[in-house]
Amino acid sequence: MNADRALLHGQVVASHGRHYVVELADHQIIRCFPRGKRSLLACGDAVEVVRTAVDQGVIEAVDPRRSLLYRSDRYRQKLIAANVGQMVIVLAAVPSFYEELLNRCIVAAEHQNMRVLIVLNKLDLVEPSTIALDALALYQDLGYIVLPLVAQREVGPLRAHLESQLSVLVGQSGMGKSTIINALLPGALAPIGDISIALDAGRHTTTHATLYRIGPHSALIDSPGLQEFGLLHLSQAEIARAFVEFRAYLGTCKFSNCSHRSEPGCAITAAVAAGTISTRRLEFYRRIITELPKRKAH
Repeated sequence: MNADRALLHGQVVASHGRHYVVELADHQIIRCFPRGKRSLLACGDAVEVVRTAVDQGVIEAVDPRRSLLYRSDRYRQKLIAANVGQMVIVLAAVPSFYEELLNRCIVAAEHQNMRVLIVLNKLDLVEPSTIALDALALYQDLGYIVLPLVAQREVGPLRAHLESQLSVLVGQSGMGKSTIINALLPGALAPIGDISIALDAGRHTTTHATLYRIGPHSALIDSPGLQEFGLLHLSQAEIARAFVEFRAYLGTCKFSNCSHRSEPGCAITAAVAAGTISTRRLEFYRRIITELPKRKAH
């Protein structure tokens, strides 16, 4: 391979359909296209590219991933982020958050062995904040960090949790993700925004995942607002294991193929009756597995 066809190492820092923005090892940013018709790349992927012009290239290979976060429904799979070690789930006191979506995000993170940080934004709204914090006490009891925040005033407490991590920011629309990004990186949206315009994606909006450097060893992937998080790519057993409080009881039910719904001798159901597992969490688990096709039952 001659010098002008040499493989260059980079990282996908934004995805726009079949166009990708890649940051090379020397911090140059170029737009790239994948080789072939199918595009199965995610923001955060480490890639090998060949430059085809000063500001363009072709992605020739994808390095093995440490993690891959994606969601799936009956019609398609949507890649969100690769090589992430921490999921930051952004909730807000107002508008009220959707607790089933929170549980689905946690399941996806646990399945990929990601750390989970729950951020409760807009804590300046006193009465709604009290209700929201009470609802999140359950997750604190499970060992998840719940970080109160008023992103319009101060994001310092969050910054400390992002240090030396590649994190992904997820949440419903209206929870304040964009406010958090702008507070963490004032004025830093321009380089990616310029490339987005070149890709006909218009000005910066969170319609596709984008990676931002927030320190020498820290980065944050901002993902589009979620209204749902399909988990049809997981089996019932994988979902059960992603509920951390279930793990001590898995394998101890009367039936080896117990789905923890209505079977006699279910250890999970018994733990709920004894008060060691929350009824709310069991209900969320059952809602999630109800939508699984039969082939995913075990």
